[in-house]
Amino acid sequence: MEFESGAAPAQTQSILDAYVRTAPSDQNALDIFKGEWASKLPPPLDHLAAGPHRLFEDGRVAWGLPLLGGVQGRRVLELGPLEGAHTYLMSRAGAAEVLAVEANTRAYLKCLLVKELLRLQRCRFLCGDFVAYLKEEPAEHRFDVCLAMGVLYHMLRPAELLELICRRCDSLLLWTHFFDAGVMGTDPRFAGRFADPLPATQNGFSHVVYPDQYSPAELANAAFCGGPERFRAWMSREDILRCLRHFGMEPLAVQDDLAHPHAPALTLVARRRD
Repeated sequence: MEFESGAAPAQTQSILDAYVRTAPSDQNALDIFKGEWASKLPPPLDHLAAGPHRLFEDGRVAWGLPLLGGVQGRRVLELGPLEGAHTYLMSRAGAAEVLAVEANTRAYLKCLLVKELLRLQRCRFLCGDFVAYLKEEPAEHRFDVCLAMGVLYHMLRPAELLELICRRCDSLLLWTHFFDAGVMGTDPRFAGRFADPLPATQNGFSHVVYPDQYSPAELANAAFCGGPERFRAWMSREDILRCLRHFGMEPLAVQDDLAHPHAPALTLVARRRD
């Protein structure tokens, strides 16, 4: 069959650009999101080009897991898995099941790639909003452990998320940035960034939130991995701990990182009170 020569329509060229013209490889799969990866893959795939951050060997998880009593044989709910790095760690630690909920569709697809490349077992990724999931799933669907790494400070109503976690999960490993007036009041990076603090209430829990708006540059970046709204609201360290206690979880250990390069942060382990 012969075809007439001539320039192909722009749309046809765009479609053809989506085809891979080399033999199948793991790198081909990763290159679907070339330039968007945050994580460096673990061995035996650590030679592949992905991202720079070693989330597949995250020390925050290594610190928190023993304090949780491990996850061997336990059901884990992961909020915002990003690229499946912490899902991988939960699976390797022996979790009976990891259910990971991701709202960012590009991040969700990257998680599926990681699941395939690392042959993750006992893990399931759901595409959707984890707040809606926690609200709409039957109350009897409970989890032994909630893993919430890097999601709380992206919420518009962070105390609502903490309440939902406390109602559905028996223990929590949390990492988040928080608002610290002492640090942020003296660091020029934060000058004018946060709006005036606002009083807020969540089912009887009174607290203060500090509104923050994503920049146009952040929202224009294909690798953006923040929340689903243009705004988010941060809580103070004290209010995070008070909120957990108000809704029935007791913080067992807290590791602070006031010198974090982006903003003060903490890692904590909490457990539901009997």
